[in-house]
Formats: sequence, C-alpha cells, structure tokens
Amino acid sequence: MNRNRRLADFFATTWMRGGMYLLLSVPLLITIGLLWKAFPILDGHSFTDLIFSRKWAPTKGEFGFLPFIYSSAYVTLLSFIFSAPLCLLAAVYLTQFAQKRLLSFMLPVIDILAGIPSVIYGVWGILVIVPLVSGYIAPFFNTTSSGYSLLSGGVVLAVMCIPYMLNMLIEVFRTVPVGMKEASLSLGATDWEMVKHVIIRKGFPGIISAFGLGIAKAFGETIAVLMVVGNTLHISASPFSSGYPLPALIANNYGEMMSIPDYDSALMFSALLLFVIILIFNLFFRYFIHKTERS
Repeated sequence: MNRNRRLADFFATTWMRGGMYLLLSVPLLITIGLLWKAFPILDGHSFTDLIFSRKWAPTKGEFGFLPFIYSSAYVTLLSFIFSAPLCLLAAVYLTQFAQKRLLSFMLPVIDILAGIPSVIYGVWGILVIVPLVSGYIAPFFNTTSSGYSLLSGGVVLAVMCIPYMLNMLIEVFRTVPVGMKEASLSLGATDWEMVKHVIIRKGFPGIISAFGLGIAKAFGETIAVLMVVGNTLHISASPFSSGYPLPALIANNYGEMMSIPDYDSALMFSALLLFVIILIFNLFFRYFIHKTERS
C-alpha cells in the first residue's frame, strides 16, 4: 500500500512539475523563436535606428518603427483613460451600493461582452464611432477628421477592455471583508470615506492588477483597431489623426511582399517588440503590486 502511494505521489508530482516547467518555457521559446526570425534585420541595421527612425520604406531597406510604437502607445493610453475610471466607479457601485439582483444581472452581461469577437467590435466602430468622430466630435473641436483615427481606436479598445477590467475589479471589491466596511461606518465614516479608505485601499493591489491586464490587452489588440485607426504612417499629437499600431502592421503585411529583403524579419522584429513591451508592462505591474502589498 505504501509503495503504491509513493508511486502515485511520484507520478502526480512529476506531472505537475512537468506542466509547470512547460508553461514557464513557453515565453522563453517564443522569445527565442522571434529573436531567431528577427536576427537578419538586427544584424543589418542599428537597433536605435530601428526604434527611433520614422522612415518606413521596405523597398529601400528602411525600417523605422517609431510611428508604429507611437500609435500603439497613443491608442492604449486613450483606451486606458476612457475605461479605467468608468470600470472603477462601476465596480464600486455594483459591489457596494447596487441591489444584489442588479449585480447578478450584470455579471453574465459582462461575460457576454468579454466573449464577443473583436471583429464585431471593429464593425461597430466603423458603423458608430467613426461617423460620430467625423461628424460630431471633430467639428465640436473645430477640426476635421475622416473618423478613422487614434480616437476611434481608443474608444473601441476602451469598450473591449471594460469587461475584463470590470470583472476583475468586481471580484477584488467583493473580497473586502464586510467587517472592515461595517467598522468604518460605525466609527462615523461616510459612504465615500468608507469606499476611499477601506474598499480602495484594501483592494489597491487588485486594482493595479486589473489595470495592468487592461493595458496589456489594449496594447496587443489587432483586428478591431486595424479596422478603425486608419493605418497610415503618421506621428501627430492630435487624437483625430490616423495611426498605425504594431499589431495592425503585422496583420496587414505578413504573408505579402516577402520577396523584399529583410521584410519578413522586420515583421518578426515588430512582433518581438510587441512581446517585449507587453512583458515589461506585466513585470512593472507585478513589481508595483509586490511593493504595494508589502507597504
């Protein structure tokens, strides 16, 4: 009997460790594969020129990724500005002030929104957001826009990120002990003071984690942004101008014009950039959460 138990324990431990090592090896294998495919362009061009150059002319051997990085960062920032406050306030209301049946109704709605394919959000952006930006928002600010702009991409991305961020924030706030909330109210705190000093403070690591997930998802999203952002090489501070994010570059061009030297390697380098940036985002937020939990 003891021998059978030891044997079962050995196989179970080996299986779990093997699964863990396999999961840990996936990012490493992805990095190695992307580096191998991107090596020709890294070998023939300066890294700083690739990152900071604005010139993109593959037929001339010029590969400048600055416009793509700028557009990705701009759209991600806009989506975060639009979605983060809304998700935070909605999560506080649903978990602390709304009736339980409203929360029970909203949870499956949020799951449905999270499961909608990104192409559907892109079509919705073309039918609703693009005409809204070109016909109403841009004229309100005394400017003109085709509607296919960074602002449209930011709005569509914000709507796509809301279900993920809101779901996580709801779960974070629901884990705050009821006794802590009741204790603060019994000491004379108002509802807002209870939310600010108990709910937000206790759930702060989870809030940062939810925001980090939303930023990573927004930065790597492809199809919906590709459909509404314009896909033109342009660096402008105006949100009404068009852009060309990194994921759109890969989706639009991979498989085409592969006869151009280093073009395939350039696209793999853009994928490597995207992977590294998202990895840096996640590591930064993990470090911030760790510091917050220790303080």
